Amino acid sequence: MTLATSFPTPQVHAFDNPTRSHLQIRRKPHRTLHFLLIPTSSPSSPLFSCSSFPLTHSDPILQFRHHHLLSTDGNFVVEDLGAEEASPAPPRIFVQEPPWLFLKGWLLQEKEKEKYNSLRRRQIVAETEAWERMVEEYREMEREMRQKMLAPNLPHVKALLLGWFEPFRAAVEAEQEAHRARTKKQQDCSAPHIDDLPADKLAVIVMHKMVAMVMENGEGCVQLCHAAVHIGMAIEQEVRIHKFIEGNKSSRYKKTEAGAEDSLDRDKEKQRNYLNNLIKKNRLREVQMVLKKEECSPWSRDTQAKLGCRLIELLIETAYVHSPVSQSADTPPDIRPAFSHGFKAVPWHQGQKFTKKYGVIQCDPLVLAGLEKCAKHMLIPYMPMLIPPKKWKGYDKGGYLFLPSYIMRTHGSRKQQDVMKNVNGAQMQKVFEALDILGNTKWRVNRRLLGVVESIWAGGGNIAGLVDCKDVPLPDKPLVEDLKQIQEWKCSVRKAKKINMERHSLRCDTELKLSVARKMKDEEGFYYPHNLDFRGRAYPMHPHLNHLGSDLCRGLLEFAEGRPLGKSGLRWLKIHLANLYAGGIEKQSYDERLGFIENHIHDIFDSADDPINGNRWWLMAEDPFQCLAACINLSEALRSSSPNSFISHLPIHQDGSCNGLQHYAALGRDNLEAAAVNLVAKEKPADVYTEIAVRVYDIMKRDSNKDPDTFPNALLAKVLIDQIDRKLVKQTVMTSVYGVTYIGAREQIKRRLEEKGLITDDRLLYTAACYAAKVTLAALGEVFEAARGIMGWLGDCAKVIAYENQAVYWTTPLGLPVVQPYCKTERYQIRTSLQLLALQREGSAVSVKKQKSAFPPNFVHSLDSSHMMMTALACNDAGLCFAGVHDSFWTHPCDVEKMNRILREKFVELYNMPILENLLEGFETTYPGLAFPALPKRGDFDLQKVLDSPYFFN
Repeated sequence: MTLATSFPTPQVHAFDNPTRSHLQIRRKPHRTLHFLLIPTSSPSSPLFSCSSFPLTHSDPILQFRHHHLLSTDGNFVVEDLGAEEASPAPPRIFVQEPPWLFLKGWLLQEKEKEKYNSLRRRQIVAETEAWERMVEEYREMEREMRQKMLAPNLPHVKALLLGWFEPFRAAVEAEQEAHRARTKKQQDCSAPHIDDLPADKLAVIVMHKMVAMVMENGEGCVQLCHAAVHIGMAIEQEVRIHKFIEGNKSSRYKKTEAGAEDSLDRDKEKQRNYLNNLIKKNRLREVQMVLKKEECSPWSRDTQAKLGCRLIELLIETAYVHSPVSQSADTPPDIRPAFSHGFKAVPWHQGQKFTKKYGVIQCDPLVLAGLEKCAKHMLIPYMPMLIPPKKWKGYDKGGYLFLPSYIMRTHGSRKQQDVMKNVNGAQMQKVFEALDILGNTKWRVNRRLLGVVESIWAGGGNIAGLVDCKDVPLPDKPLVEDLKQIQEWKCSVRKAKKINMERHSLRCDTELKLSVARKMKDEEGFYYPHNLDFRGRAYPMHPHLNHLGSDLCRGLLEFAEGRPLGKSGLRWLKIHLANLYAGGIEKQSYDERLGFIENHIHDIFDSADDPINGNRWWLMAEDPFQCLAACINLSEALRSSSPNSFISHLPIHQDGSCNGLQHYAALGRDNLEAAAVNLVAKEKPADVYTEIAVRVYDIMKRDSNKDPDTFPNALLAKVLIDQIDRKLVKQTVMTSVYGVTYIGAREQIKRRLEEKGLITDDRLLYTAACYAAKVTLAALGEVFEAARGIMGWLGDCAKVIAYENQAVYWTTPLGLPVVQPYCKTERYQIRTSLQLLALQREGSAVSVKKQKSAFPPNFVHSLDSSHMMMTALACNDAGLCFAGVHDSFWTHPCDVEKMNRILREKFVELYNMPILENLLEGFETTYPGLAFPALPKRGDFDLQKVLDSPYFFN
């Protein structure tokens, strides 16, 4: 008789009431042991009988309240599972087959699990030990210097930081000693929390943060208030991450430097072992007591600023640079401070003569020189994750494992924070799920394209949208002391310096993007945790290299998962390439776009084969790097033995046609406006930008024929009439629905006219931009009358609410509460070691003007974010890989048709809801007693037509 027996791992329950804890500790499981007895004496008996072979297994679970903790021996992993209860063990599956049929799958599962655990450990180290590793790097370089008695050959920024490290560390350590001798009141006034971290770690954080802020600012100076607060925030973040594992800090600083590292390691190990022993003995109350002691309340802005100022002051006192200019032996070396504190006067508002002064930290030019080439040596926080992010379950529950992660970017607004902290989790469930879907999309670096970018960048840039690596030479001073020539020279110098500052900033930005790409290029894949702005729009939390970025960023990224093109995928890949080439091609029909690609197939192959030295057809595209990535993908597919079976990783974009106006057209049900923004099927896509440009041209042609004596704008019309095109008005039309003002429209058009370069006189350029902005806004009002009516109604409702000194509050169709943060700020001063700092905080009075003007665009943004999230949820249910960039939806080529159907269905579903009626009802409920204007009149447009419109998103 055959006997098959299994001994499952016993389930250990922490306590009967799982609701008392939010965290679970998972012990590494002891695998279920299977014993299979095979008979040899009875040939008549079957070779195998029914065997217990579990396809899944359950871990024993212990629960307690704290955030992610990983022990050194790997026995326990603490995961933040919100308020989830321990899930019951999945049922065992009994199969009437030999166990080895499942062995291959089981081994694969084990391999994947081991791989995930390895990536998870790397992610935890990246989030928690980045600064520690940087400190160790400086210590190692110092040891090397002492041993070899010479400075190592280091990059510019590394050499600077190494020279500053030891004097700065010693100064911080001395300050910590003095700090501990002060009273509590004196500590809070000078440098609160300065002894919460070791001196070497504080030194590294401050040095890197200061250099990073200088890199971001092309002028080589940083506002003191900004720098102090950001350094304080960075230190607070590090204190929170390591509060538990640092052990008893008070004993740490009493030991000598030689024994400090060993002592700290022993403290960590002792604390971990103590915690693990308590867990093994199921003494969870004591575990909670230990962890509760390690919790700390958030620091105030005052605290961050005071600590940051004192550390900056110490850096100024200890960081020096040495001029490399050769000097005689008798001359003392040219050693000067790397940073200095001063004051800078700027106008209150652009164009005003009245100025205000604020404190700045000025960087020495020697520090600034070559800084842009050193981004790869800087520590970048919030890097893309190696494993999927934590699922969102609350205001601060989700995203990164250890790094502080908040579901909404509130920028210090207490109103928004209070609303998000108190909202019911069930109400936010769909928003949580949508963010999780966006965060679970796996990306990788397009290494072939990265090689092309690196080659262009090494060659000096200045093509494909990359900034020129060289500065503009400053003009020579005129030899003749002519006042007019001197004024023109000064003006030219100012312009050249401004251009050079902009180039410096862009070069630093490009280096940061490429630095991230270099670090991630060998990873199989990575993930971007997402969070929201206050309107509900989703953004990756990593700031540099992400798919919301520039053409360079988008070209460097592709889906880690590949899928076969299929027949439809090959078609959409060609259409996508035509869209990226643009230049008017994207406004033609799909068949015409396909024809364009067929006519340029040799250019596409040449671009893919030799992008640098070929005919460079891809450089003529509006999005050159994305175009090149598509050329490479298409050429590889067409050259493969079976193009339809070719595995593509390229995301295909489907973009809304002036999406803000599409939402207004759906709200107003206006037939003409719906047709203008492709809510109705047509043979070719309607182009609202061209339509507005034509109207602007017609108006200016009429004006140019008028008498200049009675109508001065006639001269301006004659100057501008040959410069009117789609590009001139596009940005103004695009942002009109988002509440662009006349001043904003003027600046947008002025920039476009500057790019054309046909008007060189600054005064004429300004007056021409003023006139063009007025005409463009007038043309918009003619075409989108119904949209203007809805915008006016929204603004009037906001005005009614704001006049009662209340912020406008509403809830999106997906349940996200939105409160406008616009309040009058209150200024207050704090005394720091460097100067009196004027800080701002949210006041009690709302800004009526901002509440009114910002509500229409904010409301539409909340609707387009709802549409994107609804589409993400449905695409995920359909098995599609999805990425969203506001009004641009991405998926694999083979899945574009499915996504197109889904996004249209979700748009119709969204606007079949009584959105304006619900908004008015919500206002009347939230603000009882206020009288709101009646709903605007709407048309009879049939939303079902959107389902059949091929160019709605295209």
